Amino acid sequence: MSTAVITPTPTEQIQLHSAKPSFFGAVRGEFFKIARQWTTWIMLVLLLGAIVLPFIVEMTAPNVKTNIQTNPLHFFYNVLSISLSILRVFTGIFLLIMTARVVGLEYQLGTIRVLLSRGVGRLQLLFAKLLAVVVIALGLLVFGLLLDYLLTVILVAGVTGNLNSFSTLNSAFWSDTRIYVLSILLNMGVTILLAAAAAVVGRSVTFGLSAALVFFPIDNIATVVMTLAFRITHNDFWLSATSYFLGPNLNAMAAVLTSNRAESIGSTPLYFVDQAGQTHGILVDGTHTMVVALVYAVIFAVVAIVLTWKRDVKE
Repeated sequence: MSTAVITPTPTEQIQLHSAKPSFFGAVRGEFFKIARQWTTWIMLVLLLGAIVLPFIVEMTAPNVKTNIQTNPLHFFYNVLSISLSILRVFTGIFLLIMTARVVGLEYQLGTIRVLLSRGVGRLQLLFAKLLAVVVIALGLLVFGLLLDYLLTVILVAGVTGNLNSFSTLNSAFWSDTRIYVLSILLNMGVTILLAAAAAVVGRSVTFGLSAALVFFPIDNIATVVMTLAFRITHNDFWLSATSYFLGPNLNAMAAVLTSNRAESIGSTPLYFVDQAGQTHGILVDGTHTMVVALVYAVIFAVVAIVLTWKRDVKE
């Protein structure tokens, strides 16, 4: 009894050895890994609670019906400011944690060597991870906006018994809403790049999470330090420098872009008013906040890309 041995042709051998993992296959793999992380689902539950809680508080407020009936446009601007500020802040925290884990976990577990040995390029892997995170971020934004709108309808209908107050929403309101949403998108992009750069620099989840999560608190602490330095030296330089901090600019972006019609959580650190009513520091405009955010985004992107491209993987 003989056994037939099939030898692959040279063409088949060339195709076999030249086969490499596809980019979108790597993206699908990242989605699979993110879905299997229990922290992802815990953060989603916390995000959902953060979005719903302000509407529950608002519904139980004593004067909510009077506010809707007497000045509905002001009421809707208040809802817009609170709901979108919460969406911006908590999706930012969500994306910081998720991005740091997605990028840093491969280094920490040593699986990046396995992926690279299978033909995945370093930048290809990084971009696949970032694209997966970006798609999830867009999904979170759409989900959050739809949920905010649905909860607003339920709140107004439940309190007043009708939706007549929605007729007061003018073109300026919807324009401010679009601007606010665009500021959230920019905030998401900078946040993702910050976490990716931190994870690549530290080559671990621990360092990436720590560096990414303390970045914005350091901004706030530095603002306080600059304020104290101004009060001691009476030199406006210290307050002016805060206008180039990332956190305060992201906080103030929506407010200054909408001429303060739609406010934002923590939107005051870019300017200071003393007891005499005099304003110190640089009063920034919307263009300034966007330029500062984009400059930081470019820096974070360059750090993540260059270090991923140039450094050897020795873990």
